[in-house]
Amino acid sequence: MLTIMPAPLCFVLMPFGDKTDAAGKIIKFDEVYKQVIQPAIADAGMMPIRADEELTRGMIHKPMFERLILCDFAVADLTTANANVFYELGVRHAVRPGATVLLFAAGGRLPFDAAPLRSVPYDLSDTGVPADASKARAELTKQLKHIREKRDDDSPIFELLKPFPAAIDHLKTNTFQDQVALAQQMEEHLRGAKTADDLKTFEEDLGALDGVESAILVKLFLAYRDAKAWQAMIDLAAAMPEPLRRTVMIREQLGLALNRAGKSSEAENVLTTLIRERGGSSETYGILGRVYKDRWQKATNNFTAQGQLDLAIDAYVKGFEADWRDAYPGVNAVTLMELRNPPDSRRLEILPIVHYAASRRVSAGSPDYWDYATLLELAVLGKNEGEAMEYLTRALPIIRAKWEPETTLNNLRMIHKARKDRNEEEPAWVEELMSALESEAH
Repeated sequence: MLTIMPAPLCFVLMPFGDKTDAAGKIIKFDEVYKQVIQPAIADAGMMPIRADEELTRGMIHKPMFERLILCDFAVADLTTANANVFYELGVRHAVRPGATVLLFAAGGRLPFDAAPLRSVPYDLSDTGVPADASKARAELTKQLKHIREKRDDDSPIFELLKPFPAAIDHLKTNTFQDQVALAQQMEEHLRGAKTADDLKTFEEDLGALDGVESAILVKLFLAYRDAKAWQAMIDLAAAMPEPLRRTVMIREQLGLALNRAGKSSEAENVLTTLIRERGGSSETYGILGRVYKDRWQKATNNFTAQGQLDLAIDAYVKGFEADWRDAYPGVNAVTLMELRNPPDSRRLEILPIVHYAASRRVSAGSPDYWDYATLLELAVLGKNEGEAMEYLTRALPIIRAKWEPETTLNNLRMIHKARKDRNEEEPAWVEELMSALESEAH
């Protein structure tokens, strides 16, 4: 039986992940949420709801509008003047006279129209995390408790254009809270599903997908991906409601699933159509590059293989050009350029830029295996023994799964073989690297 949450809902409007402000400083918004916003909302006796990052990329309107309009309270982080956040704040101010708290990172500048609004500042450290989380948390909690008690108008629309109509059916609000509680119960059930069969049982229990919240369907879709249940991903995408099925993220991941399921032509069609309609992102081009790379590795005719290799290089280059901060398509581009016979001369120009992008990720803090593995691969391509050994030393202790070093090892083997086939002298330290990775992969 459904249990209604006793605490009022507070919707959080903010960027996700790491973002760069106008001065070039990286801000870790997920840490701002974890250290300041989420605990402050809980301290104020409210239940935080944050939009799923996966959903923001696809413009899924219905869940977002429901939260903006029907949540009793909201917190908006205006740092970096993120366009999505300001759009959502505009909607909120248009339909809710009050109960919205604004905050921003001190030292930054708010846009002209937002500067007069009452906002709570918080300090950031040099690494982009809250400098004094407890202080910021206490101040935000204070403001949330105040708006919960006083319900003052904070929307400039309602303040400046009185009287202004505002009527939200309480029955609709109660129904929305019921739906949120049910969605949270579904998420708990989904987290308990460990295998592809468990996930399939969960999907069958959902019934008609039209009535299921988009966030649940997206998480199920990505859970199938993690379980490598490619056909289940394909089937779920086909059964999704049309607005969700048309989002960028779903279409990108559908392309990945189709390719992994051996449906290369269908994958290519999904991804190239997406590029024509919505423009190419580093993720879209990266997945398309993998489609062509797989075809190259399977080709038996040398001319066909060369053509597919060139298509893969082109896709990866476009992906890197779409977002210079994303080193993934960049390192794939320069590696495949090295594997051509003769090698593509552009690799010498692109490699330092990819190296800078990967280094920036490491310097931003909390690097993972792939950050160091990317720099390791670039060092091998650049024949830099010192850097290669340094990044190997940093990568090995943070391996999470054996397939990670295996993937890096396979790439280094291809580079090693291509150079031997060209009768290039390969230094002995490259074989030492491969031996170390091989011992971790088995």
